[in-house]
Amino acid sequence: MIDQKFYRSLLLLVNDKEMMDRLQSYCDERIDTLRGHLETTKEIENIRHIQGSIAELRRFKTLRDEVLQGAK
Repeated sequence: MIDQKFYRSLLLLVNDKEMMDRLQSYCDERIDTLRGHLETTKEIENIRHIQGSIAELRRFKTLRDEVLQGAK
C-alpha cells in the first residue's frame, strides 16, 4: 500500500501542467505503437504482455487523480 507521504512527493510532478501533458502524450504514442504490435502478434503470451503494457499506460493517464486522492 502506498502511503500519503509518497503521494505527496508526487504532487510536484502531477501539478506541473507541462510535465503532465508530456506524460500524457508519451502514453498516447506508446499505446498507439502497442496497438500496432497487438494487431500483428500471434503468440498469446505476447498478446497478454502487450495488453498489460497498455493497461499500465492507461493508469499513467489517471495518475494525477490518483495522486491527488492519495495525498489527502
